[in-house]
Amino acid sequence: MSSLQLEGVAKGYGSRKALDGFSLEVGEGERVALLGPSGCGKTTALRLLAGFEAPDAGRVLVGGSVVAERGRIVVPAERRGIGMVFQDLALWPHMTVRGNLEFGLRAQGVPSQERERRIHQMLARVELLEYADTNPGSLSGGQQQRVALARALVLRPRALLMDEPLSNLDEELNLKLRAEILQLQAEFGFALLYVTHDREEAFALADRIVLVARGRTILEGDPAG
Repeated sequence: MSSLQLEGVAKGYGSRKALDGFSLEVGEGERVALLGPSGCGKTTALRLLAGFEAPDAGRVLVGGSVVAERGRIVVPAERRGIGMVFQDLALWPHMTVRGNLEFGLRAQGVPSQERERRIHQMLARVELLEYADTNPGSLSGGQQQRVALARALVLRPRALLMDEPLSNLDEELNLKLRAEILQLQAEFGFALLYVTHDREEAFALADRIVLVARGRTILEGDPAG
């Protein structure tokens, strides 16, 4: 079954078309990279899947069910079972690391004991347990990146969307976190849709690469092929 689908979607902002008849399918547990230059529509595709916006035309499906179509959001973002890691991470600076992870669990109505269990388990998994009561702003860039990953994965999403999350890191840390992302994906089995303009990053992280230009797919295939 497909985890994520965009069917002939169009999305415009004023006179500019970000996506123009764009289609994409990501299978359960698959790793797909959207590769292309800035402004080609990659981030817009993520926003439509995440539920932050509705398409002007076409349909968005999650797990085979329609969640948005033709200017209408059918299923809101918080009920799609999708996690997202933003380019700027978007960690809440007024909350501790624990608070950042707990916020989404509270919104889902997860009982307190189960919240604590999941938070402890996830922070241990990303080696940040000792920083649970620390504010994210005092952590290193790599640690903040792991907080963002943990915050998304503690919700147990069926799919994880990542919008150029490693672009501001140095090469050594970039390589280390690529490996961490692959380990987490193998461990938890979520579908991964990774947006990047970096060809090497796409080849390292994806089973399949979709090349995007001017709001359309122009090429896709297996990086190993």
